[in-house]
Amino acid sequence: MNILVTGASKGIGKAIAQSLNNYGNIYITARNEQALKEIKCAGYFLCDLADENELQKLGDFIEEKQIDVLVNNAGEYIYCGIDEVRLPELNHILSVDLKAPIYLANRAVPYMKHQNFGRIINIGSISGVMGEAYASLYSASKAGLIGFTKATALELAQYGITVNTINPGWVDTELGKNSIEDSEFTQDEIIECIPQKRFVSPNEVAGLVKYLISEDAKGITGQSINLCAGLSVGI
Repeated sequence: MNILVTGASKGIGKAIAQSLNNYGNIYITARNEQALKEIKCAGYFLCDLADENELQKLGDFIEEKQIDVLVNNAGEYIYCGIDEVRLPELNHILSVDLKAPIYLANRAVPYMKHQNFGRIINIGSISGVMGEAYASLYSASKAGLIGFTKATALELAQYGITVNTINPGWVDTELGKNSIEDSEFTQDEIIECIPQKRFVSPNEVAGLVKYLISEDAKGITGQSINLCAGLSVGI
């Protein structure tokens, strides 16, 4: 397998890349070149997914390396009221969180169809399932990933290609900690609202990715899987 993981320099993406190292040729992409160099892989591609020129070059890289497992992990988060949103922020979030995954899938699918096998895994968020006040851009983009997953899963099922979304809840990552700092709640208050009273580990997300790309999971497609320590069930 030739696997590409976006946003692989830290957090969930790094955990996914490291966990799949023995599954095939791992290629990674992010904006931090030094961090990418520190991860054992077959190769890396420095890319800002919000930059259309760089995004197109990453698409060329996907075709060149014949990527048949695409993990769309990269994401951006902004905490603000809807009345405070500015057009540059709107464009940035939608470009990274929704437009880039769709475009990269577009570039990967022809080879997947050719070999009658492929895996596309989108890392969404529980915010795209339930909604999150003051994170409307993030919630909207992640909800869009779920719709994209369902539609493409139907379209590509006959070619042996599966498409799924994993929706993590609060995860113990830099992004998760930063979003706490931006919010009006403390970490203890957030944990109190989580049924399991804990944050999800990046390795838990990586383990689910590993399963979804396996032969055992070939019948799972078009699904939106909540990995959130019970957060989506209620409080």
